Amino acid sequence: MATFESDYFLDITSHVCPLTFVRAKLLIERMAPGQTAEIRLNPGEPLENVPRSLAELGHTILAVVAEDPAVPGGVHLVRVRKE
Repeated sequence: MATFESDYFLDITSHVCPLTFVRAKLLIERMAPGQTAEIRLNPGEPLENVPRSLAELGHTILAVVAEDPAVPGGVHLVRVRKE
């Protein structure tokens, strides 16, 4: 996987919805416009809801990639830029 330079990193794999989105939103609120974050999250509801909700708030989802493509349904990384 290519290296991604981000201003922030958040691992929310130990949380469940809706706390996953709350944690991601709190991080984005602390960031300055143009800064980027990499958010590590589990498949299922977190993977469906966090990127969608951040995009609905007007932020740009740069990428959603499997942390290990060899593990179907595994942990994903969401790369987002605050707008």
